Amino acid sequence: MPAALSLALANDAERNWRRGYARRDIGGIGVAVVDQAAAFAELREAIVEGGHVKLAFCNANLVNVASGDAGLRRSLATFLVLADGIGVDLGSWLLHGTPFPANLNGTDFFPAFFAAEARPLSVGLLGGRPGVADRAVEQLARRYPRHRFRVVGHGYHAPDEEGRLLDGLKADRPDLLLVAMGNPVQERFIAWKLNAQHCAVAAGVGALFDFFAGEVPRAPERMRKARLEWIYRLWLEPRRLWRRYVLGNPAFLARMTRQYLAGGR
Repeated sequence: MPAALSLALANDAERNWRRGYARRDIGGIGVAVVDQAAAFAELREAIVEGGHVKLAFCNANLVNVASGDAGLRRSLATFLVLADGIGVDLGSWLLHGTPFPANLNGTDFFPAFFAAEARPLSVGLLGGRPGVADRAVEQLARRYPRHRFRVVGHGYHAPDEEGRLLDGLKADRPDLLLVAMGNPVQERFIAWKLNAQHCAVAAGVGALFDFFAGEVPRAPERMRKARLEWIYRLWLEPRRLWRRYVLGNPAFLARMTRQYLAGGR
């Protein structure tokens, strides 16, 4: 990583620390100790004051992906990273003796944010399979008519199209840009390509467009409350997700155990 970029990341990370929220080290990722209201406030501040927040949701999979990628972990130090899922809570219990204040998974976080935000927002959707973002925008516009939703592009743009895409964001800067490219591509794209000229808030959201578009159903409410939606997703898409959950979850727990034994808190 170039020295200038490293310095910029360090400066951004310092600004994040000055925002007033604590962080807990979960597998080398600093996860913010905030509840939903405090997270909403961070986003509102960036939107109202013309700032820029890079947002990520840390689950067991992101910890696993980042474990062998020091560059990704440095990039995530510049993000507001929210606790997502039962895995990071278990890690927090083991390493810090207490869970996070709230489970802030993106699938529930953004509908709640759109519903709570009285100020009309401009929201861009970037990523997903061709056509999925369009269907997601239709559903979002129906559910939250005071906000303006638009498709910026799908997740399969060619490298030579990237400049035009970024110029388009500068020309019509959204308050919130949802980037659905999967870990770690979306986090790298947000860290390396986006700044305050492109959007106020850039959030890596994984498969969120599939849920918004109705492509993938949510788990029953009981499973969601028990924080077992991952089991439902594995049941729906075993071929795509078995590595992430069947292999990934034990790998994550082993990482947390090693961090605990090493005194890494």
